[in-house]
Amino acid sequence: MFYPPPKTLYGMREGGLFIVLEGIDGCGKSTHSRLLAEGLRGLGYRVVETCEPTDGPVGRLLRGRSERGLRFPAEVEALLYAADRLLHVEGVVEPALREGYVVVSERYIHSSIAYQGAEGVDVDWIRMLNRSAPQPDLAVLLDIQPKTAVERLRGRRLTAYEDYETQRRVREIYLRLAEAGELVRVDAERSMEEVQRELLHLALERLRR
Repeated sequence: MFYPPPKTLYGMREGGLFIVLEGIDGCGKSTHSRLLAEGLRGLGYRVVETCEPTDGPVGRLLRGRSERGLRFPAEVEALLYAADRLLHVEGVVEPALREGYVVVSERYIHSSIAYQGAEGVDVDWIRMLNRSAPQPDLAVLLDIQPKTAVERLRGRRLTAYEDYETQRRVREIYLRLAEAGELVRVDAERSMEEVQRELLHLALERLRR
């Protein structure tokens, strides 16, 4: 059974616009985050680009272990990602939003739900750990097939998360989140130009509300 988030899950904030790009490894998050930020700047918006795990002390620990093919127990990972996220929100996201910036983040809460959830961690517990994090104004799932992800990642050293079976389970959870209305699914199997046009349209739609 998959449970939707409680209405009281997220913190509240004012100002700015918070956009998050999610998806399995190899879906193009880094590229599309950069291009979206460039597109918005070209239209006169002030933009902050950021990502998780962060370059802070907890984020570096998580990233370093993953790049060496190592994993903490899934519950410990959920705790560490939540801690890194709290530092991220307090140090980057909320200050930028208060100043009226558009914040574009590569990964956020839904990554924890998808990746640690795929390892059997209780989703409601993950949400509870992240209850102080502000809700994104727009959270996008850049959706690709796990087979496509594996093909795109071929030839590089894989992290601890990038095998086919992990990506398959993670995508299933992401798709459930999209079906529940938490994520906007964008077909990222298309050309970069097509995907970017849709992302910019979605962002401008939120900005003009």
